[in-house]
Amino acid sequence: MTTSVRDQRTRDDREELTALIAAGAAQLTTAWSILHTSQRTLLDRLAQIEGGRAVGAAQQIRIALVAFNANVGEFDRRARAFVERWAAQDLPVAYRVGAVRALERAAASRDLFTWTANHQAAITGLTAPFWGDLIRRIAEAVRRAQAFARAAQDAARSVLGVQAERLLDEHPLDTVIYANQARHPVRSWAAAALSWQGVVTANHGAINTARDELGAEWMEVRDGPECGWVNHPDTDHADGTLRSLDECATYPSAHHGCIREFYPRPDLTGRTDIADGDPA
Repeated sequence: MTTSVRDQRTRDDREELTALIAAGAAQLTTAWSILHTSQRTLLDRLAQIEGGRAVGAAQQIRIALVAFNANVGEFDRRARAFVERWAAQDLPVAYRVGAVRALERAAASRDLFTWTANHQAAITGLTAPFWGDLIRRIAEAVRRAQAFARAAQDAARSVLGVQAERLLDEHPLDTVIYANQARHPVRSWAAAALSWQGVVTANHGAINTARDELGAEWMEVRDGPECGWVNHPDTDHADGTLRSLDECATYPSAHHGCIREFYPRPDLTGRTDIADGDPA
């Protein structure tokens, strides 16, 4: 049995999206590692200063803090540069991947997709909040690094001196802290955050292409067998169902790590006997 050209292209597109997300997560994690590495370096340097009130200690502490703050600035620059590239270059690639996959699944030419005004407006609307989410995380990381620097400085000047493990536990710069105070390693957070953004963007590319280029009104959903439509535990299972374009746009993904995909069904356009959630 041979693999059709269309199937091979669809597989290549999926791999392109996966590679895009993985590369982005690695770059963001690498930028974040500057914080943790410089945090360890600062603690080591402060621990070597014998007594925060000794002659020359204040200057040594100041020099160590200047170096740490310079590294925080370097992290901020690198991380923000990544986010700019991600929003301006990578997410549009993800959108196009979703668009051409949708065309392939409908046995239509990939060349039907072009960056029309509607598609340009759609990607702008998607990338703006995603860009903001990542920038807020970076700003929060900088704030936490500055709080750590103040705590480390106070410890170096105190009688007890620098207690490295306590400071690392109270100021874990190798993690992202969620609103519920849960700590997540930067690598896992970056992979989850960028995967969510990439998949949602690709699925919107598919939805908008189904509407604009194919004239479709319904999408066939492919998802994990146990995944619910609104969220993972939802008893309204998504896989193998038909959903309207508006419903798909509302729930392009159910959760972080969701593998949801949409197959355009232009053959069902005009049908009035279909409801959201009907089997395909």
